[in-house]
Amino acid sequence: MSNKTLNYYNQHAQDFNDSTLNIDMSSLYGEFLPLIEPYGHILDAGCGSARDAIYFKQQGFRVSAFDASEKLASIASRNLNQVVEVSTFQTMNSQNQYDGIWCCASLLHVPKIDLPLAFLNLQNAMTNKGVLYVSFKYGDLEREQNGRIFTDLNEAMLENLIARLVELKIVKQWQSVDQRPDRKTEIWLNALIRKETEN
Repeated sequence: MSNKTLNYYNQHAQDFNDSTLNIDMSSLYGEFLPLIEPYGHILDAGCGSARDAIYFKQQGFRVSAFDASEKLASIASRNLNQVVEVSTFQTMNSQNQYDGIWCCASLLHVPKIDLPLAFLNLQNAMTNKGVLYVSFKYGDLEREQNGRIFTDLNEAMLENLIARLVELKIVKQWQSVDQRPDRKTEIWLNALIRKETEN
């Protein structure tokens, strides 16, 4: 995450929490959670308000979470009633730890040049047969909007990224509209990606 984007989230952490905490994400949960073993360990990576981690915890999953923004991680810790780490996709170094990793509107702040490393770290952090959910704003640009830097992806760009990683296979890709009432014109690329090791 760029310093500009990080500064944005630290300066607007409470507003961001208030505007995202109660969005209905049930359609996306319905795609992801059936692929995770019951009571499995899910990482909410770039968790923001921890809205999704809260839901996963309520469903009986073990949950960990991190966010790059210190201010958001502090708010998320209170919301989730457990510690939310301050970390980034580029620095995560877990090995074979998570049955599922949820990256909802978070990888889109990783610079395009760093996405291969981010996906490698995510691959390494998952157990065999683990499932990764990712979402990006639909497009093919790196751009700045409202004080934040975004990396947009389309299906072909995501396929090219995942093709570099021998243990990751795309299960499904689909497009969806933003769930916020004032953002209905924004299109998202969603994907489910499974880790499959040789042994």
